[in-house]
Amino acid sequence: MKEKKIMLPTIAEAKRFVEEATRCDFDIDVFYNRVTIDAKSILGVLSLDLTRVLTVQFNGADERFEEYLDTILPHAAVTAA
Repeated sequence: MKEKKIMLPTIAEAKRFVEEATRCDFDIDVFYNRVTIDAKSILGVLSLDLTRVLTVQFNGADERFEEYLDTILPHAAVTAA
C-alpha cells in the first residue's frame, strides 16, 4: 500500500485530482482525520476540508498518477505560493 500527503488548494485542483484518480484501475482513498473518501468521487472530495493536508492511499501502480501526486505535495503548494 502506498501513501502520500497532498493538498488540493482550489476546486479546480480537486477536480483535476478526481480526473487523474478516475484514470486508474485500482482503488484510491483520501483520508482526513477519521473520514475516508473514494478519490474518484468529486462530491466526496469536495466535501473534505481542502485547506488541510490530505492523505492519499492506494494499492496499484500508475506512474502518471504518482507523478501527478508529486505536483500536489504539501511542500509544493507552499513553494508555489
